[in-house]
This record gives sequence, C-alpha cells and structure tokens, in this order.
Amino acid sequence: MGVPMATNIAGAGFRLTLWNRSVGKAASLARELDGAVAETPRQLAEACDVVITMLSDDRASEQVHSGVDGLLAADAGAGYFVEMGTHSPQHVEQMAAEAARRVLIDAPVSGSIDAAREAQLLILVGADEQTVNPIRPVLDAMSREVICFGRVGAGATIKLAINLLIHGLNQTLAEALTLAEAAGIELGDAYRAMEQSAAAAPMLAYRKPQYLAEASSPVSFALSLARKDVALAMQIAEDLHVAMPQARVNLDQLRAADDAGFGDRDMAAMLNYLRGAE
Repeated sequence: MGVPMATNIAGAGFRLTLWNRSVGKAASLARELDGAVAETPRQLAEACDVVITMLSDDRASEQVHSGVDGLLAADAGAGYFVEMGTHSPQHVEQMAAEAARRVLIDAPVSGSIDAAREAQLLILVGADEQTVNPIRPVLDAMSREVICFGRVGAGATIKLAINLLIHGLNQTLAEALTLAEAAGIELGDAYRAMEQSAAAAPMLAYRKPQYLAEASSPVSFALSLARKDVALAMQIAEDLHVAMPQARVNLDQLRAADDAGFGDRDMAAMLNYLRGAE
C-alpha cells in the first residue's frame, strides 16, 4: 500500500523523504519519485514536516516510533506523525502520549491496492477537523474521502470494526463457495452468481482473482493479518463487554487456517483451507 500512496503524494507536488526497513526498496522508489532517503526513522522525522507510516502491526509501529533512532527520538522536524496502518487503539493512544509536542494521529485506510493506486482510499482519522486541516492536502492526495472521528484511537477502532465486516464476509463467502462446489456447481459459475446477487459487496469484484485462482494471484491481504485484526477487535469487545459470537467463530477459523500454514497466503486461501486443499 505504501508505494502507491507515496506515489500519489509526490504527484500532488510534495517533496518526499523515504525510509523502509528494506533499504533498497526505499532507494528505488526515491529515484523514481525524485525523493530523498533517510537512514533511520529518526533521520526521517528530522527531515520532514509530516511523517506517514504504514506498518503491519503494533510491534512494528512501536519499533519504528520508540526504538533506538526511532521517530520519537528526533529533536526537531516533523510536527505530525500519521499512523495509517491497522493498529489497536491502545497502541495509538500510547504513541500519541509519548509524542509530546508533536501531533500523532491514527488515520488507517480502507480500500484495495487498486484504490491506493487510484487515490481512492477512505481515510479514517482519529482526530477532529481542526487538528487535521493543516495536513489535509496530504491526505486528500491519497483519498476519495477523509472522515474524522474526533479523538485519538477512534480511527483505529472504526477500521477494526470495518475489517470485522470484511473478514466475516470472507469467511461466509468461502463457506458458500465450498457448499456450491460440493453440490456440483462450477466455482466460476457460483462466484458469478454471488457477484451479481443481493449479497454482493465491492470486495467480491476486486478480489475475484484471489478467490478463483489464489495460487497464481498476488497476496492482497495476508490471512495472518486478518487473524490479527479480528483478534484486536475481539479484545476491544471484551474490554467493552460487547458480545460478538460470529466474530469469535471467524477468529477460531482464522487461527486454525493460520496454524495449518495458510498465514502468509491471501485471506482468500480460507476457501482452500475449507476445501482441505493445499
């Protein structure tokens, strides 16, 4: 997601400095976008006015923000840290508290890689409009809409709630296709019918290659990350004493598939897991 997002920001006229744990990736993209490369997150923060991070989980985010030569170690530079990965609200709130004089907000995105490429992401911001306005042009360069939820952590929470819907649909779709196929209906025909039905959702269209030819399609959303998201949402539910029986079943299925070796594959691999396929 980070590459098309950075490309669109550069296309909007912003000068970029890039950092990645894989140095070669940052250097290659910097050459393409006429940007600079930082050697450490601290150097990145010192070189920029706004730092945007897209990281996989709380642990990775904590290392980048709070580790040796992390973003928060910078003495000057960036006034805004914008965390656009999917994280727990508790992690974001902790990072915001540690940011001191800087503004750290959660602004996770909803949308596919194609949406990122076409600057059509939905950005879910854990801040109010007044806080976001100074960096709004940067967010607009990546998105079709920016929704503000008023407080730090709220963006992370609504993103996890949305992902509950996505991963619930993923599980139900995999089961429905397994049932249709077991009854002798060709997989492509079953998918076409579901894609045109009242149950259709946008992800059925843009993730069709993953479901029909998972082995030969790029990983769009790893199953292990789906497990992480649902587990985070379930933790929020437990803290708030909210019953989520369907989500609990979905999490059990994701754990089982992950433990069976499907974790690095696309979440559409749930279909092959239910089939008993490799």
